[in-house]
Amino acid sequence: MDGALYLTDITARFRELQKQCDRALSQVPYERWSHRLDPGSNSLVTLMLHLSGNMLSRWTDFLTSDGEKPDRDRDAEFEDPEGLSREALLERWARGWAVLFEAIEGLTETDLESSILIRGQKHSVIEAIHRQLAHYARHTGQILFLAKHLAGASWQTQSIARGASGQFNAAMAKPNA
Repeated sequence: MDGALYLTDITARFRELQKQCDRALSQVPYERWSHRLDPGSNSLVTLMLHLSGNMLSRWTDFLTSDGEKPDRDRDAEFEDPEGLSREALLERWARGWAVLFEAIEGLTETDLESSILIRGQKHSVIEAIHRQLAHYARHTGQILFLAKHLAGASWQTQSIARGASGQFNAAMAKPNA
């Protein structure tokens, strides 16, 4: 395995998830970010608090401390706090992503052969990275679904629009000029 290529690719995968979330969130007025489809579902705020809480816990001192930090209150991430400002939420969201990218970009090929702990369980670094990528991808899908619902008719798709696959494929098949 080419470790450098792997690290470049995994960084790109995480950056794409962040971009998808940010583009989706930008389409929904902040006043709607706390809306839940039902009492047992998550709001955009909840998903942002949970993802950022997970990132801050998992990626802080990634190689040297357990990924479940003792000061993390995971349960609180699923309760939208009263009076949380948009600025405070976005700052936490940005901090979570920044900690993730700082950790990933600080990894070396040799680090990929190491092991870390998450909740006292040993994982290879690659397993831990894939675990987080899958976790974040699931929640990114939830953010996109909920944002699309909340944005309604003003939603702008982030992928190939319905009925436009042929046009997209034709454009992709054209040689670069």
